[in-house]
Amino acid sequence: MTTPPDSLAHLNARLLQFARDRDWEQFHSPKNLAMALAGEAGELLEQFQWLTEAQSAQLTDKQRQAVAHELADILIYLIRLGERLDIDLIAAANEKMAINAQRYPIERVKGDARRAGEYDATSD
Repeated sequence: MTTPPDSLAHLNARLLQFARDRDWEQFHSPKNLAMALAGEAGELLEQFQWLTEAQSAQLTDKQRQAVAHELADILIYLIRLGERLDIDLIAAANEKMAINAQRYPIERVKGDARRAGEYDATSD
């Protein structure tokens, strides 16, 4: 069975082949990939630095393209890191969503952006 061209598995296979063709796997240790991922996240932040909330939601075409490229870099490093550590990112995301649903029940957190530890467990 072939994977759809828009699946993470297909993109992972392309990224793996890209790295192998260039003999880059030797540099793609989990540590290096995590550091590269953090660097790209910083580059994404730069795209929004000094913008107001309204401006950040109304990007120009040029700004949107720059943000898209930074998001792509983040996705690429994230997929490579998952591959190197044999982590199924979809399964991990689904597991984390289940955990978050328990930590943040709708009736308790709706409209409130505080982190889980900031809720007083006795204030029900």
